Amino acid sequence: MPKISRRAARRSGQEERLQRVSSASSPATQRSGSPQEIEEERLQRVSTLSSSGSPQEFFQSLIRPLDLQEFFQRFWERQPLVLHRSDAALAGYYGSLFPLSGLRRLCARGLQYGTDINTCRCVRGQKRLLNRAGAVDFCLLERDFLEKKATIQFHQPQRFQDELWRIQERLECFFGCLVGSNVYITPAGAQGLPPHYDDVEVLILQLEGQKHWRLYEPTVPLAREYSLEPEGRIGAPTHDFILQAGDLLYFPRGTIHQADTPAGAGHSTHLTLSTYQNMSWGDLLLDLMPGCVFDRMKTDCELRTGLPRGLLTTPSISPAVSHQLSVFLRRLADVVDQQGQSLRSSSMRRDFISHRLPPFLQDPQLLQPVGGAPALQDTVSLRFKDHLLLTVEPSPDHTDEATELLVYVLHSLRNRRDTHMMMGASDEDEDDEESQVGGLRFPLSHLEALQQLLVSDRVPVEDLQLQQEDKLNLLLALWSEGLLRVTGALENHH
Repeated sequence: MPKISRRAARRSGQEERLQRVSSASSPATQRSGSPQEIEEERLQRVSTLSSSGSPQEFFQSLIRPLDLQEFFQRFWERQPLVLHRSDAALAGYYGSLFPLSGLRRLCARGLQYGTDINTCRCVRGQKRLLNRAGAVDFCLLERDFLEKKATIQFHQPQRFQDELWRIQERLECFFGCLVGSNVYITPAGAQGLPPHYDDVEVLILQLEGQKHWRLYEPTVPLAREYSLEPEGRIGAPTHDFILQAGDLLYFPRGTIHQADTPAGAGHSTHLTLSTYQNMSWGDLLLDLMPGCVFDRMKTDCELRTGLPRGLLTTPSISPAVSHQLSVFLRRLADVVDQQGQSLRSSSMRRDFISHRLPPFLQDPQLLQPVGGAPALQDTVSLRFKDHLLLTVEPSPDHTDEATELLVYVLHSLRNRRDTHMMMGASDEDEDDEESQVGGLRFPLSHLEALQQLLVSDRVPVEDLQLQQEDKLNLLLALWSEGLLRVTGALENHH
């Protein structure tokens, strides 16, 4: 879903830089120590990738031997990165994520063209869609793959492959936003998509075979939309290289790219992980401004004065109105900067928590309440903190009284894996926002106690910053939702 690059005037210097990055990041040139130590480090990297680990540890293992600080300072949103790895264990792990040999089994699950799978081919710089109608028949899919040189694009494979569910759930915890994926299987001597750029940050894992990539100078850096780019406009590639099984490629949104499988090389399978769609400062401003203005109107009488007569029927905004709006915006900026006004997200946080993957738990019983119900003498802790957030929002209940603010505990414990990142999968429920988000709501007076639970590993119930009569009601609600664990009696804490 995503990509990035730089133009022909600086081509040679950038190709040289990519080469330096590739070689400096290769296991053979970065590691030092005895052969036994090198082998132990290599096996540890594969083990961390294939085990749970923290979200940060997982991402660090994904880009190793590069460290996190260098990645985000040098490459993130700035330039492509390719990591070439001559590592049989890592290549074997990548290859197990979505082997071509497993496609027949998946097709037996009633996959549909257009929804689950696209077949396509790049012909003279244009994408030609080769989809059939209805359900996917593996034998016909295989025929199109071999005879028509069709690329198979598998949408959101984490819905079916457990290890991809685990990987993307870890990445969503790490980035704090949605992570989607596609698998591309391309026969030898073929190309699926024409040159284009996307609106997401992209990580490419080469799973099987090899893929020839060309990256170009972006025409729209950090683009906010997908677009095709004609060959005559993009110039010469700034980067030109081949990924082998076990290799990783990253490029920022807006990077123009195209990829093909070399002739005589067998098929290529790669996984595209995409993230940071609509996650810019501009998107945050669009999200925060409604709540900021709403709160300020309570105390700023000028914001409540009426608009000039006929403003909505005039063809354009007059200079006087533009000036008045700029005065209000400066005043809002001063309030946020100097008085530390609390800013409230109106939709971004809810959108993430309601559409992200559920925790990677193959036994759904683990989501149920654990142990006994909490008591006043207990010490407690929150479960699934990576899948939980607090938000303060106006009450949805319409009354004649002043708007009441409530604190919400939102979580993704019961989100649906089978509809993750599938557009339109739950359209029929979109008008009922609360039905899309798991969670609880409490009076604003409970906010401090909830923040205590969120930032602490263990909290004695008696230490909660809440009225005594409200403590058990709060804890019982969290425990019943599967969000609370009793970690011991009070005397054990002290």
